[in-house]
Amino acid sequence: MTASFTEEELEAARILFAHPVAFMMGAVAMDGLPGPELPEVAFAGRSNVGKSSLINALVGQKYLARASNEPGRTREINFFNLDDQLRLVDLPGYGFARVSRGVANKFQDLGRAYLRGRPNLKRVYLLIDARHGLKAVDTEALDALDTAAVSYQIVLTKSDKLKAEEVEAVVARTQEAIRKRPASFPRVLATSAEKGTGIPELRAEAKAACEV
Repeated sequence: MTASFTEEELEAARILFAHPVAFMMGAVAMDGLPGPELPEVAFAGRSNVGKSSLINALVGQKYLARASNEPGRTREINFFNLDDQLRLVDLPGYGFARVSRGVANKFQDLGRAYLRGRPNLKRVYLLIDARHGLKAVDTEALDALDTAAVSYQIVLTKSDKLKAEEVEAVVARTQEAIRKRPASFPRVLATSAEKGTGIPELRAEAKAACEV
């Protein structure tokens, strides 16, 4: 299933994401989260899947979310305020191996606690590298999202690294893999932060999820 938005919806989403956006805070514990007065969409995925690049592409900035070559650097929940209308939330990466298992569990537990206890969370975008598809560690994340009963949508990143027919194939495989999952949103988006592919549709998805 592909995203079907009108030109008016895509333009309204573009205008929304062109509004001022700023880093709010990084939280290392649940009691340090900002209040739930604004709707939130969160971005999750394996380390180095391209979360920072995607967030920057959505808001048209290069350095809002800081990317790193060091796996697992995002060890807190980072909040970005989009013109007091919604928040973009960057969750700790998972699946990294350069920190101890105990440290990794601490950050992933923080992410799970956020998913379970955030009433204003409207959708989670689970980022998957289009070149690799769903891995076992991603399946664990899908299970956690289904258990938390949080609506989530798969976003394939770095789709510009594949041929068009390869992108279509990985989209089809991914949609089939999540078809029976209770909390999954049925559309799988293929994106490229570098080329801008799928970014207008992802903005429209987030706007519709938050109803702003």
